[in-house]
Amino acid sequence: MRDGFIKVAAGTPKIRVADCRYNAEQIFTLMREADKQGVKVLCLPELCLTGYTCGDLFLQPTLRRGAEDGLATILEATKNLDMIAAIGLPVWNKYDNKLYNCAAVIQNGHILGLVPKTYLPNYGEFYEQRWFASGAGVDVMIELCGEEVSLCRSLLFACDDLPELVIGVELCEDLWAPEPPSAALARAGATVLLNLSASNELVGKAAYRRSLVSGQSGRLVCGYVYADAGEGESTTDLVFGGHNIIAENGTILAERRFASGLTISEIDVKRLAYERQRMNTYQADRNRESWRICFELDLSDTRLTRPVSPTPFVPQNESDRAERCNEILYMAALGLKKRLEHTGAKTAVVGLSGGLDSTLAVLITAVSMEMLDRPASDIIAVTMPCFGTTDRTKSNAVLLAERLGCTLKTIDIGRAVKVHFEDIGQSMEDHDVTFENGQARERTQVLMDIANQTGGLVIGTGDLSELALGWCTYNGDHMSNYAVNAGIPKTLVRHLVSFISDDKEAEDPQLSGVLADILDTPVSPELLPAIEGKIAQKTEDLVGPYELHDFYLYYAVRWGFPPRKVLRLAEQAFGRAYDRATLLKWLKNFYRRFFSQQFKRSCLADGPKVGSVALSPRGDWRMPSDAVAQLWLEELEDLK
Repeated sequence: MRDGFIKVAAGTPKIRVADCRYNAEQIFTLMREADKQGVKVLCLPELCLTGYTCGDLFLQPTLRRGAEDGLATILEATKNLDMIAAIGLPVWNKYDNKLYNCAAVIQNGHILGLVPKTYLPNYGEFYEQRWFASGAGVDVMIELCGEEVSLCRSLLFACDDLPELVIGVELCEDLWAPEPPSAALARAGATVLLNLSASNELVGKAAYRRSLVSGQSGRLVCGYVYADAGEGESTTDLVFGGHNIIAENGTILAERRFASGLTISEIDVKRLAYERQRMNTYQADRNRESWRICFELDLSDTRLTRPVSPTPFVPQNESDRAERCNEILYMAALGLKKRLEHTGAKTAVVGLSGGLDSTLAVLITAVSMEMLDRPASDIIAVTMPCFGTTDRTKSNAVLLAERLGCTLKTIDIGRAVKVHFEDIGQSMEDHDVTFENGQARERTQVLMDIANQTGGLVIGTGDLSELALGWCTYNGDHMSNYAVNAGIPKTLVRHLVSFISDDKEAEDPQLSGVLADILDTPVSPELLPAIEGKIAQKTEDLVGPYELHDFYLYYAVRWGFPPRKVLRLAEQAFGRAYDRATLLKWLKNFYRRFFSQQFKRSCLADGPKVGSVALSPRGDWRMPSDAVAQLWLEELEDLK
C-alpha cells in the first residue's frame, strides 16, 4: 500500500446453484488464497453465495436463510484477514418486504455495509424484476448476521490509513445503464469501483464489456475491478465465462476469461488522486460525506505485478507503435504546415548534422512541404562541419538531403569560429563550455541569416528530452522559428526515424539505408575534436541514458510522483539492466538538471505538443527559473 499501490483482485469461485454452504466454502477459500497473495481489496461476482441463475428460488425463504447463514460462515472464517471483500447475495428488507440484489462489503468478520443493485435488467434473457426491487432511493438500517448494517446504494468505504483509497460499489447492469451509479460515487470521492457481475457470454459481448470497463475507468479517473460469474452457474439457457477485468484510468491492467480463481493487479490510488487534482473539470460532490464508512488496513509494501514499461512514451505493441509514429509525424507536420502558411515563408531552413534529431526535423519538414504541395527543394538543408564533425555524420547528412530532394548547403564554420575565438581571447586548446557553445551559436547564426536571405523559417531540431535536461546551448540550438521536435522525447525520436526507414525500404533503399546508419550513430553534439575520426563526445556518457531520463520525465512531470516512487518504478522497469546505484545516480542528475535548466524552457520557441508531456511555458509546464531542487534531492539522499 505504500506509494499508493493497493493490490486488488477480481475472483470467480466455482459454485453450485442454490448450494449456499458449498458456495460459502468456495468463497472463503478464495479469500484466504487472495490474502496469501497480498490482496487488500477483493471483488466477487453478483449473487455468488446463491448463484445468479436460481430463478424463482430467490422467492423462497429457505434460499434467503441459506445465503445469510453462508455469509455468517464467511465472516467467521475470514475474521482475521486484513482485507476488504465484496460478496454478492440476496438480502430481504423486512421493513418494505422487498428482496434486493446486494453486495455485502465485509472486513475482519464484520459487514461494513450493503449496496443494492439499482438497474435491474428485464429484457432478453434477464428477468431480475421478477424477484428483486431496485435499490434506487433505498437508505435504511437492517439486521443481517446479527449486525445492524446500512442498506444504501450511495455508500463509500474509506481507508483511514490510505486516504486516497475510497471504494464504491455497483452491480452488473448498473455499469450498462445511461447513468451508472459509479459516476456519482466517483464524484463523491470513490477512487476504486467494484462491480459484482453476472454477465453471460455471447459472441462479441466480451469486447463490448471490456470497452465499458476501460472506458468507465478512464472517464471517472478511477480503478475499476469487474468480477464476473463463471463456472457452476446454470447452463440451462446461458453460459457464464468468468470474464474478470481490472482497469485503471482507461488502461486494462489484468484480464481473465473462461477460468475460475483470482485475477490480480495493483491500482495506484495516489496516481488517480493526482490526476483528479490536476483536472479542474473533475468536479467533486462534497455533499456525500455522511455516506462514508471508514475502515483500517495495515500499511505494508505491495509487491508489484502490474506492467511497468521501461519506455512509457513508446507503445510495446508493434502495430500500436506504428500507429503512434504515423500519428505523431502528421501532427508535427500539420503544426509546421500552418506556420509556413501563416508566415508566407518561402523556405524552411534546417541545420542537418547527420544525427537523429535533425534527421527527424527534416523528415517532418518534408511531410509538411508535401501537404502544401510544394517541392522538397524549398527545404534548405545546411550542414555545418566544424572541429568535432566526423566523416560519417557529414556524409549521412549530405546523402539524406539528396535523397529527400532538399537544397543542400555545406558551410564550414571552423574559420568563422576561430575568428570569433580570437576576438574574445578564447584559446583553441581550451575545450571548455565556451569552446562548445561558440560553435553551437555560430551554427544558429548561420541558419537565421540564411532564413533571412531566402525569406524562410529556421526549423528547430531539439527534442523534449533535451529540453528537460537543458542539453542545448542557450540562444544556440535552443532557439529557432518553429521547433517541430519540442514535444517528442528522445526514445520516441529513435522509433519515428526507424518507422520511416522501414516504410521507405522498398520505395527508396538508399534513403532507408542512410536512416538506418543514422540510427546506429552514437548521440552526440560533436562539439569536441574527433579522436582518430571517431566521435569523441557521447551525450549519454555525460548526462546519462536517455531511456532513463525519459522514464524519469514521464513519472516526475506527467504524474507528479515523488522521487522515492519514481525510483521504485524504475527498479521495477529496469531492474535487470541497471542496478539501484546507477538508477539513483542518474535520477539525481535528472532532478538537478531539470531544475537548474528551467530558464531555457522559460523562453522556448513555438512548437507543437504531440503527447501527454510537454514543457512549453505557454502550455503544460509553468515553473519559476529559480526554483530549488533541494527537497527532491534530499528525498533521494535517504534512499542510499
